[in-house]
Amino acid sequence: MTTASVVVHPNPDVLAESVAARLATRIADAQAARGQASVVLTGGRIAAKFHAALCQSPVRHAVDWSRVDFWWGDERFLPTGDPDRNETQARESLLDHLPVDPDRVHPMPGSDGPAGDDPEAAAADYARRLADHASGDDIVPRFDVVMLGVGEDAHVASLFPRQPATYEERPVVGVRGAPKPPPHRISLTFPTINLADEVWLIAAGSGKADAVALAMSKPGPVQAPAAGVHGVSHTRWLLDRAAAAALPARFRSLRR
Repeated sequence: MTTASVVVHPNPDVLAESVAARLATRIADAQAARGQASVVLTGGRIAAKFHAALCQSPVRHAVDWSRVDFWWGDERFLPTGDPDRNETQARESLLDHLPVDPDRVHPMPGSDGPAGDDPEAAAADYARRLADHASGDDIVPRFDVVMLGVGEDAHVASLFPRQPATYEERPVVGVRGAPKPPPHRISLTFPTINLADEVWLIAAGSGKADAVALAMSKPGPVQAPAAGVHGVSHTRWLLDRAAAAALPARFRSLRR
């Protein structure tokens, strides 16, 4: 059964530094146990901040970056190299600065990829790629950590409230008509995310406070997708003080 924790940091910079150190440590522990690690990256402003912190942190030297598989939780369905793609941003802020193995970087297809401009076909292509890297009868690889930003509407990945993707049982889904641009996206689904050993929900800023409070009040996942994700062993809420402002005092005072 999963355990859950809430960690509140004073500001976004300290949050980013903490997430960076946690991630390097979690990867190093996985490599010590299995010889390799697998991480699902997120996008957004907070991701860029902890990517930069990780590249500057001495803890990064504890990791053999050539033995890490990188996946994505969702992607804006745009041409490869578009500056708004999560992949492009992650390469510029993180992957281009670390000695990663290019064959272990697994971006979601772009709208100019082999599947063409159909997000459902691209999602099916990514699901096949996940299955190809899984063991035995598993449909996805073992994810040590899935990292998720939390939107102001409590969405995670590209699973938006009351949208069809929140009902999906397929491992990866094409999203049309997303309520924020661009409208076409690809996303992991609840069943896939919830196979991860750990799920980290990361939020900074006062604009996320209501969404964090809503998700932690345990509504249904269709209403607040952030409430519908959890790790197999651990679920971590990693927040700054502003994002935790609407939580009860017992949460706002937590530090680790």
